[in-house]
Amino acid sequence: MKRVIVVGSGIAGLTAALTASAEHSVTLITKGALGMSNTRFAQGGIAGVMFDDDSVNAHISDTLAAGAGLCDAEAVAVLCSEGPASIRELVELGVAFDSHEGDFAKGREAAHSYPRVLHAGGDATGAVIEAALVERLRASSVTVYERTFLRDLVLHGGRISGVDLQDADGVRFRLDADAVLLATGGAGQLYPYTTNPSGATGDGAAAALRAGAVLADLEFYQFHPTALVTTGNFLISEAVRGDGAVLRDATGTRFMPDLHPAAELAPRDVVARGIAATMARQEGRPVELDATALGADYLAARFPGIDAAVRAAGIDWSREGVPVAPAAHYWMGGIATDLDGRTSIPGLFAIGEVARTGVHGANRLASNSLLEGAVFGRRAAMAIAGDLWRPAHFEGALVASELRPLGTTADLPPFSRSALQQLLWASAGLSRSADTLTSVSRILDGWSALDLPGETVDNLEDRNLLALGRALVTAALARTESRGAHTRTDYPATDPGRAAPILLTDDRAVRPLDSTFSREALPC
Repeated sequence: MKRVIVVGSGIAGLTAALTASAEHSVTLITKGALGMSNTRFAQGGIAGVMFDDDSVNAHISDTLAAGAGLCDAEAVAVLCSEGPASIRELVELGVAFDSHEGDFAKGREAAHSYPRVLHAGGDATGAVIEAALVERLRASSVTVYERTFLRDLVLHGGRISGVDLQDADGVRFRLDADAVLLATGGAGQLYPYTTNPSGATGDGAAAALRAGAVLADLEFYQFHPTALVTTGNFLISEAVRGDGAVLRDATGTRFMPDLHPAAELAPRDVVARGIAATMARQEGRPVELDATALGADYLAARFPGIDAAVRAAGIDWSREGVPVAPAAHYWMGGIATDLDGRTSIPGLFAIGEVARTGVHGANRLASNSLLEGAVFGRRAAMAIAGDLWRPAHFEGALVASELRPLGTTADLPPFSRSALQQLLWASAGLSRSADTLTSVSRILDGWSALDLPGETVDNLEDRNLLALGRALVTAALARTESRGAHTRTDYPATDPGRAAPILLTDDRAVRPLDSTFSREALPC
């Protein structure tokens, strides 16, 4: 029996913990209260081939198309072929998906060729999944530490030996482990406008970066096109557009049909950039999501959570448009893994949004993220029974410039989380260029050289965000093309020769050994 630590309590972490607990001693660490995760806030659904007139090949094709040439085809095949079994397992664990005439209710979201998206509670899919898995976890043998912060990974002899933690009272302590599974989610707090909760500060990715793990695709951050323009950037699910809502500019004119054949159902990066460009033409005014054709009764029944939030903001969306704008939503990049969640550090696994499994490529297909958490959470937990001395090996990537030496601290603007967020929004947001990226990189380098004060969780989160922001900018500078969610105004075309991931570690870029990206698990 191995000692396993799972850090994170979204669908990936909960699935892994429950699966691993059948054979191992499992401890789950969560920064907040159990059940508070990005999963809980997922309004959209979970995509899977659950209907006879759909096919795994069609799901694979849609995923690869959305990924803009950067998906790992083998990982996508695993996701789409194992997805149906993972969804059935969620049903067995108590997840009640919405039904229609005795079968799963079908939902359509952007860039899917078939309405294969399942929902629960209308627009509360993530909350329903989270509640069911938490209930099972509390009844299991898993030991849970709530309100416990991951400070760092502990290594011994080049492999994982435990985690360095801090509790809500500021007490620092260590837990030993044979294997650590990071399921800490994304880092939406890199930006001032995000659909992510306040705890999404990239703690697992930053800890892995400091430990020397290989990270990949950090330049690809997906911005959700339709966040409600109010405090909190409440997400208006893509499913609303999937059901027929349209986007209009300040004059009431639909603009997406002129930008893409799929109009409002184009890939998210296309819609987000279309909204941003339209907002720029109308002096920053948000665009409007027009769902009036769906009617009040349908909106309330199909999207009860969104309906309540929109009406609480004083908007009757059955009669008027909803002001929306893009917001940071999902990081396609993360800790590079193999097909079983192994990282480049023996004994360390990564699953969910913190991981770069290769299934999302340059632009995540809607509703594949919950599926990824379930599929790869289970695969990683099963892999723990194997040889923990086998790291994942990565080769054949494009070469990023090395993480730059720390620069001068003279003439720096004062550091704050807000200042960091505004810099990244302006320079590494929906569009980038060498000039803006180079300018902000000098500031990030200078801030990184400072001895930032404090040992509170807020201070530690700020350090994590700064480290990840610096890595993101490095990767964005290195990708001299536009692809998926990464748009360079100085390199507007997609370069077929650059259809490979950029790999980074804390102190150097990982140089390619050949021209084709590959990965495999090798002995140390």
